[in-house]
Amino acid sequence: MKETLIRSLSGLLYVLLLILCLNYEQLLIALFFVFGMVCMGEFKKLIQLKSYIPYLIFIILYAVFGYWQSVLNTDAGLDEATQILMVLTIFVQLFLIKDLFSEKTIPLFASKRFVLTTFYLSSAFVFLILIANYHKNYDPNILLGSFILVWMNDSFAYLIGKNFGKQKLFEKISPKKTVEGFLGGLFFSCVASYFIATFTELLGFTSWLVLSIIISVFGTLGDLVESKFKRQANVKDSGVIMPGHGGLLDRLDSIIFAAPFIYLFLRILQYVS
Repeated sequence: MKETLIRSLSGLLYVLLLILCLNYEQLLIALFFVFGMVCMGEFKKLIQLKSYIPYLIFIILYAVFGYWQSVLNTDAGLDEATQILMVLTIFVQLFLIKDLFSEKTIPLFASKRFVLTTFYLSSAFVFLILIANYHKNYDPNILLGSFILVWMNDSFAYLIGKNFGKQKLFEKISPKKTVEGFLGGLFFSCVASYFIATFTELLGFTSWLVLSIIISVFGTLGDLVESKFKRQANVKDSGVIMPGHGGLLDRLDSIIFAAPFIYLFLRILQYVS
């Protein structure tokens, strides 16, 4: 009972902090910067990387895109730079998915560690900021909707998997995840997309429905990828910053992995509209 209470209070504080900062662009940029630095520290421990260079790369990437987007408020060069970053990020993530299904362990030779800290982690926080600037003006509703879909997927995947799950989804990496849980999370995310579309005017129901599928699929893959990193590191959690939950990376792994795919879908919508 005490552990459940601590877990609930810790999760509530995280959600309230995020929602509060979503209303103010500068606060959100600052919050994601702190989140990114914390996640970087946790991830570096998982992959046993002692260098401080990943912190420097994250600061440069985040500062350049944050300054470009928020202070200069110009498209000059931003679209081209973002597209390059998006292609590289998705390319690296597709390789992580391949490693998830085809490798006993994810290869972590020296150069790959730096590639992962840059295009698996650092760039994800850039895309979270860019999602909030989808219309070239700051509007956090798409980002908030994406987080709600992540929370719906994770919550119902856990509840349905715990009570009705029988068929293991990926037993060698995450024994508690089940096919029933995954399908339950996907279903309720799709249901939530209807209500998000109803109460927002930014995107139609079909777009939110597609986003719910993207977030459920790639969010689950992101959770599995992080679980594999933890299994290789022989640890249960990425950190201890959130009592009852583990590390911050444990809470953000789904949205981190889904962010570039969310942004890609939004870019496609721009081209076809």
